[in-house]
Amino acid sequence: MAHALALAARGLGNVWPNPAVGCVIVQGSRIVGRGWTQPGGRPHAEVRALAAAGPFAAGATAYVTLEPCAHHGQTGPCAEALITARVARVVTATTDPDPRVAGRGHALLRAAGIAVTEGILQRAAERLNEGFLSRIRTGIPHVALKLAMSLDGRIANAAGVSKWVTGPAARARVQSLRATHDAVMVGIGTVLADDPDLTVRDFAVPRQPVRLVLDTHLRLNPASRLATTARTNPVWLLRAEGTAVPAPLAATGVTLIPCPTDTTGRIDMHAALRALGALGLTRILCEGGTSVAASLLEGSLAPEIIVFTAGRTFGAGGTAATGPITAAAALGLPDYGLERSDRVGADLFHVWRRSTAS
Repeated sequence: MAHALALAARGLGNVWPNPAVGCVIVQGSRIVGRGWTQPGGRPHAEVRALAAAGPFAAGATAYVTLEPCAHHGQTGPCAEALITARVARVVTATTDPDPRVAGRGHALLRAAGIAVTEGILQRAAERLNEGFLSRIRTGIPHVALKLAMSLDGRIANAAGVSKWVTGPAARARVQSLRATHDAVMVGIGTVLADDPDLTVRDFAVPRQPVRLVLDTHLRLNPASRLATTARTNPVWLLRAEGTAVPAPLAATGVTLIPCPTDTTGRIDMHAALRALGALGLTRILCEGGTSVAASLLEGSLAPEIIVFTAGRTFGAGGTAATGPITAAAALGLPDYGLERSDRVGADLFHVWRRSTAS
């Protein structure tokens, strides 16, 4: 199962709206087939593994990181494919909460006389597919908030200069993070200040992440890097409902997603994430700016915080990593627990997870 999970991880960022699944088929002590969900979500992992195993699948054991699907979509159910291949046993890590499956895959296998074992390395499997599981269970994708800051918690100095806070090794790590997420999200302030492209650079990926911009009043410049490349790599603008769409911006090919606003006039973050979940996104990497970060934290909408800390200080006059959070909301914010910490070049990389006890 550990090998199947490693295979499944290859699909992260590439398979939405489907889950990233891995499958290993074992005959005796020999692996005869393996597969993982392909870019775009198909073929599924079981189909790939069964094709590799061929006749050796008969009587074999299939290790699958998620319950095999039981519904007819663009392809037939993977549970039926396993039955047709005459595998003897199926071992799964976790049940698929999708209402179209939700135990039906396991039931189909058992009804066909196949032995089924559930819950092997379940926690690891749920962590790997936390974005998919979150979208199915709550309608909201998993959001990882990425912060790059100084030792004193600043993302820019008093003059507003922020390029670059961290070193080249940390920036390379950010590229790998983008590659494993369905989308990269920023606020319009970051776009106007930096004119980023938000793509994965320096290595090939099967599928570039969707580029999301929280742009309440549609201030994105049609001549910006994002707008001029929108037809090549998708750009989705989350805008306030009723905002007039400038013709030059509409002509760029950006996708416009209307969202309700909150009491401050900004886009309601919870509603925005629900809209993105409805469009199939499962994993979002948020790269700023400060107002967006504060909105995510204030709404308890970022279960994961990824921090790069550089060995420099900017002082109290520098820009804080997050914007203001109301006192009332701050009192109820959840705690985070340190999951991992590594040195990346000259900088510190640490990942924090929202505490389940909070």
